[in-house]
Amino acid sequence: MRLYCLSNDLAKPCYVITFKGLRIMLDCGLTEQTVLNFLPLPFVQSMKLSNLSNFIPSREHDPQMDGELKECCGRVFVDSSPEFTLPMDKMMDFSEIDVILISNYLNMLALPFITENTGFKGKVYATEPTLQIGRFFLEELVEYIEVAPKASTAQLWKDMLHILPSPLSEAFRPKKWRTIFSLKEVHNSLARVTIMGYDEKLDILGAFIATPVSSGYCLGSSNWVLSTAHEKICYVSGSSTLTTHPRPINQSALKHADVLIMTGLTQAPTVNPDTKLGELCMNVALTIRNNGSALIPCYPSGVVYDLFECLTQNLENAGLNNVPMFFISPVADSSLAYSNILAEWLSSAKQNKVYLPDDPFPHAFYLRNSKLKHYKHVFSDGFSKDFRQPCVVFCGHPSLRFGDAVHFIEMWGNNPNNSIIFTEPDFPYLQVLAPFQPLAMKAFYCPIDTSLNYQQANKLIKELKPSVLVIPEAYTKPHPSAPNLFIEQPDKKIITFKCGDIIRLPLKRKLDRVYLTSEMAQKIVPRDVGNGVTISTITGILQVKDKVHNIKPCADTVSDMPSGSKKQPPPSREDVLKNVKYEYGSPDVDSLVKRLSQDGITNIKMERQGNVLTLHLVNEDTIIKFEDNETHIVCGGKQSLRLKLRDSLLKCLQSF
Repeated sequence: MRLYCLSNDLAKPCYVITFKGLRIMLDCGLTEQTVLNFLPLPFVQSMKLSNLSNFIPSREHDPQMDGELKECCGRVFVDSSPEFTLPMDKMMDFSEIDVILISNYLNMLALPFITENTGFKGKVYATEPTLQIGRFFLEELVEYIEVAPKASTAQLWKDMLHILPSPLSEAFRPKKWRTIFSLKEVHNSLARVTIMGYDEKLDILGAFIATPVSSGYCLGSSNWVLSTAHEKICYVSGSSTLTTHPRPINQSALKHADVLIMTGLTQAPTVNPDTKLGELCMNVALTIRNNGSALIPCYPSGVVYDLFECLTQNLENAGLNNVPMFFISPVADSSLAYSNILAEWLSSAKQNKVYLPDDPFPHAFYLRNSKLKHYKHVFSDGFSKDFRQPCVVFCGHPSLRFGDAVHFIEMWGNNPNNSIIFTEPDFPYLQVLAPFQPLAMKAFYCPIDTSLNYQQANKLIKELKPSVLVIPEAYTKPHPSAPNLFIEQPDKKIITFKCGDIIRLPLKRKLDRVYLTSEMAQKIVPRDVGNGVTISTITGILQVKDKVHNIKPCADTVSDMPSGSKKQPPPSREDVLKNVKYEYGSPDVDSLVKRLSQDGITNIKMERQGNVLTLHLVNEDTIIKFEDNETHIVCGGKQSLRLKLRDSLLKCLQSF
């Protein structure tokens, strides 16, 4: 078994494992940090962005590249449609992938790049919330970029990395970056997904039984258990042991794995999500009291549900319950409605509300009472009429390179009473704000990441007790912001990898399950061989198809003989095989001596030393030595004598 690491982003993994000719892709995350190298896409023309000066390199200047790069406050940005990093297609031909297993909706955004226009013929499996919420993410991403298109695409700068300043000079494989897919490709890709439920078992071409189990991270998120009759592999990605709105993590299903692959740990290991949630509420309240408005760049699902609930309660406690809240996203309506019909995927506390009956999430109540209003865009009908300040706005995209958040930065950026609060850890907030500088509005970084931190991961590993732990190499090294945070070396084998690595997993199949047809089973006649053991021979044809082993009866072969011929037809394969005998047990020495005497071999001397019994055939210059578990015949005579001794010895054993 081998593991291929196709992604250089620990938070957006993409791996492929190969086993018995099968290729299984684990997640297909899309690295979005590359968009930070591009200028934002405003809905209306921005005078500030339009007036940025061209970047002119100090040497090897290519006039054809003029206009591709712009300079802002010491940073250089690409003036083009944003581009994304795909999983490494040179390591693995996507058309050869048999199965893709998705753990959560954040790890499936590269799916259209993999399944469309690549010759992909495999199957994709995910839970229902992963599919539906992933659809929201993909549709929002496409619409944000298509609603503000760029006239041209910059490419020449990718050949001049050596003369460009950081971070462009350190860009990872920029020639492989791709512009966003189309909405048609999104729908075609998602049409390939087969929905699975928690603990549902899936037979993957006879090689594995794949089972998704709750990971506790987000709605529908799952860890995958790949099991056979004799091996067990667990893939843990994007998991949480905290108490939030998704169903809790299922740890028991992950215990005692032969191989445990762990990834997707928190991107903010030094902070506590509850503490940062409290800071966010405090900063919003302070902004409102200063007669300012708060902008919270967010995704259309996930943590934003908790923010609605927590922030509304805190504003009410602070006497600011009349402050309007706006949720702006092309999929806002679908996301809010869908989240309230997912009872089976929620925590028990949320499920109990459904059975009352009541809304599992309070934002349904806020929508009915107009405390929370949602719109597709800032230019949607009715938004201008309802919009008033001070207010709180939730909108995307967290990168601030496209979407409605770009408009609010342009509108509010010059007022120091306003604030922008970052909750998503996917993007370094200083790099996110770079093209908008100088910026007067306050910026706060309150990353809320509920996935496993290093302490929780170490504790989970000890409880799961895998035989082999497989993790990214970066997890074993001290974290840059906290030198004491890393995955400890457990009392077991640990294998590390990095982007582009192909590693061999210590999983060698020693046994396999074989199935008998009912006809074959009826022919079995067990025989007692002592010590409570019964055995039987099976004569049949072993058929291997789709990794499944079946033993079927031998098909009799009848030769073409003239009618009326007196010749007997040749025996069938089954008849020939049935005549084969299998000896077992210890030889009867007295019976052997009698048989040898009957065959004319006399003058036999017997000698015993400890557990070794020796027969010396004097006239034949031969020694037969019997030990506990083996018998040796030392004979220098003719071949006919050796065969005679062998046959005589075999007749002194039991057989079946």
